[in-house]
Amino acid sequence: MKKLLALLLVGFLTTNVYAGGETKEVCHDKLDKAGKPVKNKDGSVKQDCKKIKVHKKLEGTKVPEKK
Repeated sequence: MKKLLALLLVGFLTTNVYAGGETKEVCHDKLDKAGKPVKNKDGSVKQDCKKIKVHKKLEGTKVPEKK
């Protein structure tokens, strides 16, 4: 039983491999209900930031148009 649990634990740990891709942080100004930007205590505009993965764009041949 202990061997089975150890194998399952090793299986879960090895499946969490991070695929190396480029990540990019994108920020947008935070807006209130009226559409005005929200300000911090120091007077700067508050922003919502997210990290997104950027994929490579593959090149290929064009699809011929139908006649």
